[in-house]
Amino acid sequence: MPLPGRPFALVNGRLAAPGGLFDGRAVVVQSGRIAGLAAPGDLGSEITRVDVGGRLVAPGLIDLHTHGALGRTFNDPGLEAWGLICAANAHAGVTSLLATLAPAPWADLLAAFDLGRAWCAERRPGAQVLGLYLESPYINPTQRGALDPAHLRLATDGSPAELLAYSDVLRVMTIAPELPGGLELVRALSRAGVIPAAGHSAAHDSHVRAAMGLGLRHVTHLWSAMSLTVREGPWRKPGLLEAALTFPGLTGEIIADGKHLPPTLLQLAHKCLGPERLCVVSDATSGAGLPEGARFRMGAMTYEVADGVGMMFDRSCFAGSTTLLNRMLPVLTGEAGLPLADALRMASETPARVLGLDQRKGRLAAGCDADIAVFNADFSVWATLIGGEWLPEEDAIHDAPV
Repeated sequence: MPLPGRPFALVNGRLAAPGGLFDGRAVVVQSGRIAGLAAPGDLGSEITRVDVGGRLVAPGLIDLHTHGALGRTFNDPGLEAWGLICAANAHAGVTSLLATLAPAPWADLLAAFDLGRAWCAERRPGAQVLGLYLESPYINPTQRGALDPAHLRLATDGSPAELLAYSDVLRVMTIAPELPGGLELVRALSRAGVIPAAGHSAAHDSHVRAAMGLGLRHVTHLWSAMSLTVREGPWRKPGLLEAALTFPGLTGEIIADGKHLPPTLLQLAHKCLGPERLCVVSDATSGAGLPEGARFRMGAMTYEVADGVGMMFDRSCFAGSTTLLNRMLPVLTGEAGLPLADALRMASETPARVLGLDQRKGRLAAGCDADIAVFNADFSVWATLIGGEWLPEEDAIHDAPV
């Protein structure tokens, strides 16, 4: 292993760097950052070489929207749950994430924000928490999906001001812009530096246009819990989905677990938004990593792992995914047939750019943080580096099958 503080290079790998996939180049890491890419023959003797055995070397994955894993959620009280979730993600090659919160009793939700603020104030083990994503209570009950209806609210009740007090850690908030107070909340979030996201919404395209004029720029999990085209008499009214696929000022998310969206819809999202505006997210719940038939909770609601996905007991809708981000890459490249470079970009550089962090995250480029995932051929993880540091379990790099 490289000595602490000494530069090292990952050699004999296939690099997913800006511009495509490259063989015959090394990633040089020094002082927690990527110093550059180089031909192995140009490396100086002071640089320790780490042979990755022909594996894929990619930017660490960035999951914008993930609720939990291994029976725990970011809504749970106490730092232990957060540590467990961040460790599980790091071992899936996810080096950064947004800790995603679901509607909950108000006091419990504010307590989760306090915990998130405390977590982000220090460097912690595992995947780095870049902030919070609130799949908020200000959604349309008709599009609530598996979210608990007991904790939904209107944005006109004065409560948004309490959440905006956490704008130092709140990065994204999902809202239904068509509801009373929705447009005002979009404006307030944008002014506070929080990304307003439309989701769990019955909006028409006219609502979306109005919200975009006030700062709306992101859409939560395409096709999941959102309006489609409806007819009012002879008139066709495009919904949130059609707006998301058409309006160039919006970025969007897809859940590529092979359950939420069939390959045709994954292809359509890619065709409409392109890898520069489309993010793949896990939307993983506490069911991630649990066996088939296991029950898991999100607040007061209980769900089941069934057929490799979270399910409501009545099978009326999905209840988030049970798949972490690395296992979505083979769905995108295999089942949907998307280019590997695009799939990796959608899971790294694009989410970093949504957050305004692409100058230091999501790319194998000089000056960026040395957040790196080394994948086996099946997208299992051979090694993860966060800020140039190997995960403890990778201190002795092991020979896993290529």
